[in-house]
Order: sequence, then C-alpha cells, then structure tokens
Amino acid sequence: QVSRLVELPYSSCSDDDADGVSLPGDTAEQDPGLWCHVPPKPSTFSRCVRYLAFLWNLLFLLLGLLLLAVGVWGLLAKASLPGGERGAPLGSDPMLLFMLGGLGASAVSLAGCLGALRASPCLLRFFLGALLAFAGLEVLGGLLVLLAQRRLRDGLRDLLLLCLLRYQEDPDLQFLVDEVQRSLQCCGLRSYHDWESNPYFNCSAPGVQACGVPASCCQDPLESGSVPNAQCGFGVLALGPAVAGAVVHVGGCEAALGAWLRGQAGAIAAGAAALVLVEAVGALMALRVLGDVAAFRAWG
Repeated sequence: QVSRLVELPYSSCSDDDADGVSLPGDTAEQDPGLWCHVPPKPSTFSRCVRYLAFLWNLLFLLLGLLLLAVGVWGLLAKASLPGGERGAPLGSDPMLLFMLGGLGASAVSLAGCLGALRASPCLLRFFLGALLAFAGLEVLGGLLVLLAQRRLRDGLRDLLLLCLLRYQEDPDLQFLVDEVQRSLQCCGLRSYHDWESNPYFNCSAPGVQACGVPASCCQDPLESGSVPNAQCGFGVLALGPAVAGAVVHVGGCEAALGAWLRGQAGAIAAGAAALVLVEAVGALMALRVLGDVAAFRAWG
C-alpha cells in the first residue's frame, strides 16, 4: 500500500480530502481515476514578467489614448468633422493621422493589457500579430526609403507645393509651413517667388496680401519690437532679389529641408532602433506569458 501511494504523483480530488484526514486503507482502495494532476505553480519570475507586461502595455495604452484625444480635439477645434462648417475635408486633415495612430496604439495595447492580466491566449496572439504587422510595415517603409529616394523626393516636393497652395485654408499646414520657414530660415519651395502660386499672395490677387509672402519668411519679423509684424513680407514679390534679400530669406526650403534631414539621419536611425526595441521587449514578454499559459493548460 505504501509503495502504491508513492508511485502515484497525484492529489485526491474527492470530497473526503477537504477534511484533511485520509486513512491508509481507504486511500489504497480508491480508484486511480479519481486522482488528479497537481498543476504547476508559476515561478516568481513568471509572475513578475506577467505584471511587467501589464504595466508596459498600460503605459502605451495611456499614450495612445492621449494621442487619440489630441487628434479628436484637433478635428473638433477646426470643425472638420462631418457637419462642420469650416476647415479642411476630413480625409485630408493631418489631425486624422493622430486620431488613427492613437486608436491603433490603444487597441493593440489594450489587447496586451487584458491578455497579460487575464492570461488570455487569444488576446496575446492578437497582440503578437499586431506587433508583427507593425514591424513588417516599418521594414517595408525602410526599404522604400532606401530604394525609392528619388520618388520620395518628388513626393516631398509635391507635398511642399500643396502646403504653399493651401496655406490659408488649413491651420495645421499654415503652422507647419511657418515653423519650417522660421527654423530653417528659408522661404518658398525653391525660392521666395514660389509664393506667387498661392492665390492670396499672387500679384494679381485682390487684397493687401497681393505680392507678399508670409511673415515667417522675414529675416526679422519682430523688427526690433516685442510683437511680430504680420505685414513684414507684404509687397516683397514686387521687389528685386537684392532688395528682397534684405527683408526676407530668398532661399527655398527644399534644399534646406534636405540638408536638415541628412544631418538628422543619426537621430532618425536611433529613434527607429528604439521603436524596434520597444516592440521586441513587448513581444518577448507576451511570448513568455503565452508559454506559461500553455504550460499550465497542458496539465488540465
């Protein structure tokens, strides 16, 4: 009887064991089918990984919700949602990228949080699949940058030209153009004359902005004052290059932006590597939790 009890690595599932009393004779006569496996207890390291995975995804869930809130706030502030009376169309609004990016990050992070908290294989597999999809898109984007540099350069030129044409129509584009021209000390696409393509700055346009450029093109928009002069670029297009060069930056932003991007290549590569590292850490923790769940269910 004693040897039989030693050979059975089981714990009794009967109701009699709830009393904590078991007679040797009764135990030996029980049917082995009434015994059940003892499930393995997760190690301290496994529990730490599980809670760390939950906190890791919770952080990115909050960041995704913040990004989503910024996008929705931007759309509502410009009344560009359906039914709005002003602003750019919803499909071409830059704030839509914030909203979609925040929504995607929030959904994936929420799946990771619940998957780690509830030990759900379905949610963990969805989380891993989403990370793999993001990694594939990042690799594809890097290959496009390396293999289609000329097309990307032409696309960037067309985008900058579109920003010049829609300068007064979209507050986001106006802010972006002003920041680029002010920080890079440039004006227009290839030169300050590119602003003639804008219907408001064209010399044949009615209004005070005709033959002018934005104030962000001016070399000294403050003009020794404390408040920027929004009219410092008015009438510049009617001046010659030498005279205009004393008032505004005559060089275009295409060359300046290209030089700035080449100078920031190291920072861009470091940011991409950090993003890949973050995704790899999240995937490894999810794989560990998924492995623990599979090992536990194998005893069932």
